[in-house]
Amino acid sequence: MILTPEVLAILIINTTLAFFAFIAFILSVKIYLNWDLESSSTLQYKLEKQSYLTATIIKYIFIVKVPLFLFFIFTLDKISNILIGAMCGAGVVDATEYGTYLFVLKIINLYIFAYWLALNSEDIKHENQPYTKQKFGMFIIFFLFFMVEVILEGVMFSAIDVKEMVDCCGTIYSTSSSTYIADILKLSPYIIVGIFYTNFLLIILFYFLKRKYIFSFLNLIFIITSLISLIAFFGTYIYQLPTHHCPFCFLQKDYDYVGYIIYIFLFVGTFFGMITGFVETSLEELKKRYNISLVFNTFYVLLVTSYVVVFFIKNGVWL
Repeated sequence: MILTPEVLAILIINTTLAFFAFIAFILSVKIYLNWDLESSSTLQYKLEKQSYLTATIIKYIFIVKVPLFLFFIFTLDKISNILIGAMCGAGVVDATEYGTYLFVLKIINLYIFAYWLALNSEDIKHENQPYTKQKFGMFIIFFLFFMVEVILEGVMFSAIDVKEMVDCCGTIYSTSSSTYIADILKLSPYIIVGIFYTNFLLIILFYFLKRKYIFSFLNLIFIITSLISLIAFFGTYIYQLPTHHCPFCFLQKDYDYVGYIIYIFLFVGTFFGMITGFVETSLEELKKRYNISLVFNTFYVLLVTSYVVVFFIKNGVWL
């Protein structure tokens, strides 16, 4: 097991969050089973007060989870300095069989917790609180996802052996490796980039057409096409090295931590894009979500594209 100050901090914070999440889970079950807004009973009055408390706890968990996720990535990079063979967080993630699953689950949990907050925000705008039972019923499921993440994180850090050599990102994200990423990297970059820009142009099209369900679906697909194109194509221009495909290294100081900006743009843009089709709201609020999504997705596209353009202007060739 690896126990650095950063890992200990994560484990302690996770334990604290799990404690509060368990309280919210118990209250959510109680609210979901007994909620009846038309009732004037003492139980309903207690449930209304408890619903406010529960929502506050869940918001607190999400508020902490966002910087904690960034701190988790920072910790992976920090740990890579003491693992033989690792050059960045990619080596740490690949050091155990749990790392990749944990990382994917963390991203999924960020989206579902943010979705819950959007649903809660819409619910409290209405006097009859139409989504109360739904949102607490959903948290019961979300709680299970969160607990799996907490347990898996502890298991991953416990399974890391500092004496064992791990693969570096150059090996993991190589066309010669036997992974799905390797198969993707073998595709023509023109195909990958073409799909990426086509996806973005369709997002713009349906932004103007205001077809929220299609717009939402396109944003979901945009997460996938963006990450694939970032690893296979745009990342190489950030590194200015055609063989370097790591999605972690540009989170480091050597690249001005630009990776954090890239991923924040992508998260905000796609999240607000997806909830246009999942959370009913007023036309004014819907328009706001459309705008936020398009602005941040555009920032993302412009940022990753700028590295390609600047490289070509400086060198007169493509990688």
